[in-house]
Amino acid sequence: MLTQKQRDLLMFIHDYTSRTGLSPSFEEMKDGLDLKSKSGIHRLINALVERGFLERLPNKARALEVKKLPENTGIRSVSSPETVAAIKNPKAGVKPNFKQSAPAMPASFGAEMAEVPLYGKIAAGSPIEALRQENSMIGVPFHMMGSMPCYALTIEGDSMMKVGIMDGDIVIIEKCDRANDGDIVVALVDEEEVTLKRLRREIGSVVLMPENDSYQPIRLPPHRVRIQGRLRSLFRNY
Repeated sequence: MLTQKQRDLLMFIHDYTSRTGLSPSFEEMKDGLDLKSKSGIHRLINALVERGFLERLPNKARALEVKKLPENTGIRSVSSPETVAAIKNPKAGVKPNFKQSAPAMPASFGAEMAEVPLYGKIAAGSPIEALRQENSMIGVPFHMMGSMPCYALTIEGDSMMKVGIMDGDIVIIEKCDRANDGDIVVALVDEEEVTLKRLRREIGSVVLMPENDSYQPIRLPPHRVRIQGRLRSLFRNY
C-alpha cells in the first residue's frame, strides 16, 4: 500500500508524462508536491521503484517510466508500445498515443465526464489571432482534468511535434495565469495573439520554446506575455 506522498508523486509523474511525453525534472516534482528539498523526491522514487510502480530507464536523464498505478485510479497503467517508444526516444518520430491513459468509454460513462468549451485553433507554430469566441463544447473524462476549470483548443501547426503534439490534435488546457519553467502553456502575446509553447524564463525575458528544430524560440519582455493556461491532456483522432 502506498503512502499519500508516494501516490501523489506517482500520479504527478503519470500526468506529466502523459501531457508532455517526458519525465518531470526533480525540481518540477519537488514543486509539484510542495516539498522543501529534492532529497524527499529521491526517497519517494526509491520506494516506488522498490514496489514496482516506477522503473528507472538507464543512461538517460529525466527517465522514469510508470509501470502500474494504484487500482482505484480508474486509469490504465499499461501504455501502448508506441507511447513507451516515444517517451524513451522522443527524437525517433513516433507519435505517442495519449488516449491510452484513458479507459474505454462505455455508454454509461457520461456521468463521469464534464463538458468544457472548445475554442478555435491555436498555433503550435507562429502565433495566431487570439481566440475570443466559444464555438462548441467537448466531453472530457474527469481524470483528464485538474481541479481548475479547463477549456479545449485545436492544434494548428507542428512546432510541438517532438513532444507528440500534432496538427489537428485537441488539447485540454487548465485555466491559470501562472506556470513553472518547463510547463507547456497557452501564451497570449501583446494581448492579440496566442500560441502553445514550452515556458522558459531568463533574466529580463520570457522565452516561448518550440519542440521542433525548424522553429526558433520566441523571446519577449515579460510585460508582453500573459499565461492563459497550462497543458493538461490531449485527444487525437486517427
